[in-house]
Amino acid sequence: MKSKFILAIIIIMLLMTACGKKHDNTVKIAQQYGLAYAPIQIMKEKGFLEEALPNNKIEWVKLSNTAAIREAVLADNLDVGFMGIPPFLIALDNGMKWKMMTGLSSCPIGLVTYDPNIKSLKDFAPTDKIALPQPGSIQHILLAMACEKELDKADALDNQLVSMKHPDGFSALFAKQDIKAHFTSPPYLFEELADEDNHMVVSGEEAMGTEFTFIAGACTEDFYKNNQEEYNAIKEAVKKTIEYMENNKEETLDILSDLYQMDKEKVESYINYEGMEYYTDIKGVDEFIDFMVRNNYLEKSYKSEEVIWQ
Repeated sequence: MKSKFILAIIIIMLLMTACGKKHDNTVKIAQQYGLAYAPIQIMKEKGFLEEALPNNKIEWVKLSNTAAIREAVLADNLDVGFMGIPPFLIALDNGMKWKMMTGLSSCPIGLVTYDPNIKSLKDFAPTDKIALPQPGSIQHILLAMACEKELDKADALDNQLVSMKHPDGFSALFAKQDIKAHFTSPPYLFEELADEDNHMVVSGEEAMGTEFTFIAGACTEDFYKNNQEEYNAIKEAVKKTIEYMENNKEETLDILSDLYQMDKEKVESYINYEGMEYYTDIKGVDEFIDFMVRNNYLEKSYKSEEVIWQ
């Protein structure tokens, strides 16, 4: 697969230049776009990690996709990245020494189109373009799972993918010009489905066939071994934030409403939508690995202790 070859070259080059964490007192944490990252956004706003690590400088960055997170980690510009499980596995498979440290969320996710003639994956014409964050993203792997089930060929639509961050994919779907469908997550998924012209072709749950963690946090072996205080503080801060969200619903809604520039009522309906959950478990790892090995997205299989810090 061309995209995987390119990814492998990038990672190898970065591995050759990476020189390990500088062991200063700065902790850099990256997230992406969407409500699946709400605990990270609340943690930042409440200052829970800064409170736990008063002698550290905490830097928060928002990156457009998991490739940017992987590259930043390898270049020693990031300590912890939050992302989907498949892109984490692809980087591990290409030699990146890291493991997952905590789950963060699961949420509805799906492929949305405005074309009434597209009712299933079989209805996509070869010229129909599909927007998603990038090849190797969780959206891409779930689409490949759905293709394997429905079209008996996991990479059947790979040549029709267009890499776009969620806000751009959202805008492109409504423009109805360059793309025919968008594989996305909340709030973009909810906003797209609220328009009567749009409908979902396939959901992530249908593709996967079981529960799975949508977003998990990962860190390098170097950070895990040499920064145990910071590692434990981040895990505890995630847990504390999720408990805070459960016990302080009004303030949580106020914070998210400001961050997303949405009505409080709309945010409330979104984070209480069926399937929106925030937790620290990591689910679905074996299912992702089995599929990705079977369809050559990974070179080899892994046991749970090889992908999750114990």
